[in-house]
Amino acid sequence: MDLTQSDLTWRKSTRSSAQGQNCVEVAKSPGGGRAVRDSKNPTGPMLRFTAAEWAAFIGGIKDGEFD
Repeated sequence: MDLTQSDLTWRKSTRSSAQGQNCVEVAKSPGGGRAVRDSKNPTGPMLRFTAAEWAAFIGGIKDGEFD
């Protein structure tokens, strides 16, 4: 299935600044994957991740891999 941005329900990170900078939005996709985009450019490109890729990314965050 080829999803478009309008097919997804986006939510902004609670860590995004009030001035609208550093804003990231994430949407769940069918099969457990995720899509990520820049909220300042909602019609621009999005990154798509499989469920396994997203789980590895979240695991890396929890393990401090990106600190």
